[in-house]
Amino acid sequence: FLQERLRYVLGLLLLLQSTDSFYVPGVAPINFHRNDPVEIKAVKLTSSRTQLPYEYYSLPFCQPSKITYKAENLGEVLRGDRIVNTPFQVSMNVEKKCEVLCNFPNKPVTLTVEQSKLIAERIREDYYVHLIADNLPVATRLEFYSNREEEEKKKEKDVQFEHGYRLGFMDSNKFYLHNHLSFILYYHREDVEESQEHTYRVVRFEVIPQSIKLEDLKADEKSMCTLPEATGSAPQEIDPTKENQLLFTYSVHWEESDIKWASRWDTYLTMSDVQIHWFSIINSVVVVFFLSGILSMIIIRTLRKDIANYNKEDDIEDTMEESGWKLVHGDVFRPPQYPMILSSLLGSGIQLFCMILIVIFVAMLGMLSPSSRGALMTTACFLFMFMGVFGGFFAGRLYRTLKGHRWKKGAFCTATLYPGVVFGICFVLNCFIWGKHSSGAVPFPTMVALLCMWFGISLPLVYLGYYFGFRKQPYDNPVRTNQIPRQIPEQRWYMNKFVGILMAGILPFGAMFIELFFIFSAIWENQFYYLFGFLFLVFIILVVSCSQISIVMVYFQLCAEDYRWWWRTFLVSGGSAFYVLIYAVFYFVNKLDIVEFIPSLLYFGYTALMVLSFWLLTGTIGFYAAYMFVRKIYAAVKID
Repeated sequence: FLQERLRYVLGLLLLLQSTDSFYVPGVAPINFHRNDPVEIKAVKLTSSRTQLPYEYYSLPFCQPSKITYKAENLGEVLRGDRIVNTPFQVSMNVEKKCEVLCNFPNKPVTLTVEQSKLIAERIREDYYVHLIADNLPVATRLEFYSNREEEEKKKEKDVQFEHGYRLGFMDSNKFYLHNHLSFILYYHREDVEESQEHTYRVVRFEVIPQSIKLEDLKADEKSMCTLPEATGSAPQEIDPTKENQLLFTYSVHWEESDIKWASRWDTYLTMSDVQIHWFSIINSVVVVFFLSGILSMIIIRTLRKDIANYNKEDDIEDTMEESGWKLVHGDVFRPPQYPMILSSLLGSGIQLFCMILIVIFVAMLGMLSPSSRGALMTTACFLFMFMGVFGGFFAGRLYRTLKGHRWKKGAFCTATLYPGVVFGICFVLNCFIWGKHSSGAVPFPTMVALLCMWFGISLPLVYLGYYFGFRKQPYDNPVRTNQIPRQIPEQRWYMNKFVGILMAGILPFGAMFIELFFIFSAIWENQFYYLFGFLFLVFIILVVSCSQISIVMVYFQLCAEDYRWWWRTFLVSGGSAFYVLIYAVFYFVNKLDIVEFIPSLLYFGYTALMVLSFWLLTGTIGFYAAYMFVRKIYAAVKID
């Protein structure tokens, strides 16, 4: 049985792996002829030490005669991208040895003390510059010898790429700026008929940044310059205490490549080790399926025995004293405290669940690849708004089941409780980012647009769903609730809520924590995240493990004759969110190099949002699994 399951899982994984180079629909390749201009644009400056992106011209780089910003989608704005044109003149398949960037040929750029100070600070904060050519981000090639045998060392270097290029570097407390960029662009020659002119497509964009002193760059009247010999040149120092003079220069080199246009993103996406991924996923799949098999068997066998005993007891005219979960049949469906808040939170959980499921599925099919910038974020925002109708429906029906009457207030609560908390935290964090003049701050018009989406799309849809959910027949509970509540016996220490949260969180968290590492790297270290096939599998494992743990916990609770399971199941099922929080703290301390207050605040603010959303998601999955389970078992026993 286990072998069958393993075979099925491996087949699925292989299928997902084969969708890697599947290219996104709607992004058409651009064909260039020789000498056609290839526009180089700047995206932003980023640093994993400060987590604050800045726009390109926040530093005194050379500017074109007219600066034009690209119209951006919601996702790009939220990510802090500000795509803008640059003065680099690059033509398809035309080499450039060395050219001065700013308009006046051999007159150096003078940086004021303020500008020099700013550049030195950005270099100290480890900022990277991100450029794009034909929508391909620039990458810096890093070559290093891996820990192979000595003989092989001489032959093979390992090549890795990092996104963007470093603004500069520090050496014995002095700052050096990368003022010369050697662009290496790779093109793929398209097959055309003999009579036609060759067309080319850009398939890779690399840069080698260099720091070259003003005196060593010899510039002439025609904006041409000569690069010094590699050995004899001194780097361009930026002294933050005085004015600095320098030249910004660049060179362009073209190379032919066999890479096809459809797989041109592969270099950017295979930056991390996929081997670890395979191993960890298969590992967690096996562990979870194994554990779930055992859990299901135990629960089903125990239940069958329980139900057989209870139904037999009825025949022997209650000779034995009732015990276990049958005892609380008259109270198990007694509505909990604060039914409106519970149903609102569960409604938001359903909204999140639908959104995440659709986003991961669509991304797995390759429709939200990193080449369509900001698409993931935009899709997630809009889907969350539109899924309000499902959230409202489930919340309304549950609220009716829990004997609630004020449906309008309940609908308003569902539409505003979770989104309100998210908006509040984001607004406070945004004020801090505004204060730092970072491009990561959401502009005021975008914020107004988001509010309009919330109150113009999400709120009416939640009301609509809630109205129909509330009018629908409430969930059918198989047993009647007694007038007078039973007394709950004293509980053992391990039935404590917090112990329950710790116990219930381990299995779901263990199933997904490797994936969490890659997601964190994508968010905090400017990596691309693209393994949505893996993520989809992990999401399914998460749903299965949350449901099972929740059923086991509610079974133990009812056996201990404690019938207050509504809130408790919701809290305990979200136990893995607690572990996500601990992991986030561990990641902050060990992996990130953040020291300042505002970046730390941003990290923990966004982490709090992630943990809250994750708790709602897992809590909702667990709650519905437990609710179905409880209704099933009480329907199976004969009750007088």
